Amino acid sequence: MVRIVTDQGISGYGEAESAKPYLKPMVLFYKDYILGEDPTDVERVMLKIRRLGAFKPWGSAVSAIEIALWDIAGQVAGVPVYKLLGGKIRDRVRAYNGGVRFPMTGQTPQDYAGNMAKMKESKEGFTLIKQAVGFHNPAMMRAVPNAWYDDPRTGAAHPDRGLMTEGGLGHVIACVEAMKKVLGDEIGLALDCGPGWTVKDAITFARALEPLHIAWLEDLITGDYTPYPNADLFREVTQSTSIPIHTGEQIYLRQNFKDLIEKQAINVVGPDPEDVGGLAEMKWIAEYADLHGILIAPHGIFDGLIGLAAHVQLGATLPQNYIAFEYPVGQPEWWYEIVDGLPDPIMKHGFIDVWDRPGLGVTFNTQAAKSHLADEDRHFFD
Repeated sequence: MVRIVTDQGISGYGEAESAKPYLKPMVLFYKDYILGEDPTDVERVMLKIRRLGAFKPWGSAVSAIEIALWDIAGQVAGVPVYKLLGGKIRDRVRAYNGGVRFPMTGQTPQDYAGNMAKMKESKEGFTLIKQAVGFHNPAMMRAVPNAWYDDPRTGAAHPDRGLMTEGGLGHVIACVEAMKKVLGDEIGLALDCGPGWTVKDAITFARALEPLHIAWLEDLITGDYTPYPNADLFREVTQSTSIPIHTGEQIYLRQNFKDLIEKQAINVVGPDPEDVGGLAEMKWIAEYADLHGILIAPHGIFDGLIGLAAHVQLGATLPQNYIAFEYPVGQPEWWYEIVDGLPDPIMKHGFIDVWDRPGLGVTFNTQAAKSHLADEDRHFFD
């Protein structure tokens, strides 16, 4: 969490992915750059720090600060953040399921079918579900002997890549077919696939799935924690299949989407507002993608409840190339007890109604939150 406090006593909040607790020194690095600035001049502040970020995870601190500034600006103006981003074009925002999960009992196609049935019945009523497969799902890949022509790797997230064996590729396809059979045409299925696929395997996989009308194939070539987009290879895959090809969660700033968009290398961009540079940066990318006939489905699985509020405010303003954002869940569960302002229930039939409170419209119940602070952060709300 990032808290920015003005000399008028207004607090703005931004959030980085919950999986990045190591960002605290990076957040504090920017402190001297922004102290003394007018927080409602969001772009002026961002010009001082934006160039000091990088691809995921190092753009996260910049992004969280930008979101906190919009929260302050909205409170000062007495309007929701969506008003400051151009106004809303929709009163409810669709979110897809990437994080509401149930324990897996195994790695067979039948196991994935059973798990998908539980997601289909979840109380949120999702109209679109994303499931990790291939190299983005190490358990799936390692359940088959010799699924690809290399040994499993350890280290940073998603280290495995290579040419799949016939058995490995067949297993992934069978699991997808089993999941889609459960969902039918009632609920869309998107697949988070990599990074790590070869171009030829990606094309073979996509063509095999074309009869299933998959919503998109994500991060096949490069992706999560890959510090470059590799537009030319994505373009080869995109031109070879009718299934939409998606990437972008790790990418920082509009400049790094330029080749993907202008070369028509993908069909769907998926930046995360907590990695790409913030809300205004993502709005610009969405508009530029729309000019080129490219859709947007923002990433957000670990963005937390303040991040959820940011997604709703931004999603209300995005152009009509918008599909849905990835629904963040409170982890651990007590997060729902320490924030005020979220609707109850948050989601109805796969959509979230856009609220009109100033700023992000969600803040902390400080008394409840204080009991969960680490000792080193006990003065966070002071």
